[in-house]
Amino acid sequence: MTATDSPAGPAPGRPHRRLTALLVAVIAVGLLAAGGGLAVALGLGRTAPPAADSVDAGFARDMSRHHLQAVEMANLALDRSTDAEVRQLAFDISSTQTNQVGRMQGWLALWGLPPTSGEVMAWMSDGTSGHDMSHMDGADGAVMPGMATEQELATLRSLSGTAFDVMFLQLVIRHHQGGLEMAEYGAEHAELAAVRQLSRSIAETQTAETTTMESMLRARGGTPLPGP
Repeated sequence: MTATDSPAGPAPGRPHRRLTALLVAVIAVGLLAAGGGLAVALGLGRTAPPAADSVDAGFARDMSRHHLQAVEMANLALDRSTDAEVRQLAFDISSTQTNQVGRMQGWLALWGLPPTSGEVMAWMSDGTSGHDMSHMDGADGAVMPGMATEQELATLRSLSGTAFDVMFLQLVIRHHQGGLEMAEYGAEHAELAAVRQLSRSIAETQTAETTTMESMLRARGGTPLPGP
């Protein structure tokens, strides 16, 4: 993006869930159209596709789901915030993570695997995860570490001005922190180089963004939420 570019938010009043689904569908279709060539270029076509319970498939499914909530919150900021710095951050998160979801969903389609599964993070099965997943039943929307609850999202939608910007930054910082363990696990344990590379990129990018957001939050008089 050049200095003259300005991020454009979603049309006022459009349901955010519908917009998120549309964005993901557009990116996924585009990537699937080029999926065969991409698979060959990355070496995906030279090995048997990952199994449904593999780290590669689990990462693609669960990180997609985790990302989609970040995209939803970022699109909300593009619609509600008047803070240029917050809007720029939201645009970057929305565009980057929508693209990444398209890549991961495209992989799952190429592998002949469903885009969702029942138990989240079951692919992190070597006991290294420090999170207690027993309470994450999806009833309040917090189905994975760092994700906002439905009540938190409802509160965010009700805010405006600096109060909105502060809560947005708080929720996205925690969201990034919650997704970091999945990204690091995928970078270390995924079988396919393309999956490891994306995992590593997500971990590095979100760590840098978290540092930036913490500074932005302090400048607006806020403090981070307790970690996931």
